[in-house]
Amino acid sequence: MAEAAAVPTEEAVEGEPKKKKPILLILVIVLSVIILIMSVMFGTLYFSGYFEHKSEAAAHEKVDELEKEAENAHGATPEGPSKVKKEAEATRFENTYLEIDKEFMTNITSSKKIMVVKVAVMTHYDSRVFDNVKKHEFAIRSAVLDVMRQSTEADVAKPDFRVELASKIKVVMNEMLMKYEDFGGIEDVFFTSFVMQ
Repeated sequence: MAEAAAVPTEEAVEGEPKKKKPILLILVIVLSVIILIMSVMFGTLYFSGYFEHKSEAAAHEKVDELEKEAENAHGATPEGPSKVKKEAEATRFENTYLEIDKEFMTNITSSKKIMVVKVAVMTHYDSRVFDNVKKHEFAIRSAVLDVMRQSTEADVAKPDFRVELASKIKVVMNEMLMKYEDFGGIEDVFFTSFVMQ
């Protein structure tokens, strides 16, 4: 009887590991499924190019394409000036400025008031744009004065008059440069002095 009593205890001891085996089996299956899902996710990301680093050459090619599109939009010719890049950032361009030495002075239409302004221009292109501005200064001055002369007292009273005038001056300067050099290149116009008397 002692043997019979010992046998059930051994079976009971052996029964416990049998219960643990299905739990271990379930854990192994769950871990395998998780690993499989993670492998599929990482594989998909890898093959879609998520982990690839873009080479500098590819980045420069994209910048060159953007430059060509911008030049085509501005009517640039292959002989025209090229944009000057900042060394720190390949996708940003260097802003360069030129203040036109002589001030522009004109009467306001139908008024005794006089407008006197000094203008600076900005470009992303190289110094050839500024060389062209200096070369054709007389034609540019004449065109800018014509634009300024068309201003009336009602125009001057508008809150955004200076912004509108700067925009008109930019357009007329680029038109003159396009006429004589086949390339404009002036990106923005700023007033360094603006006096109404």
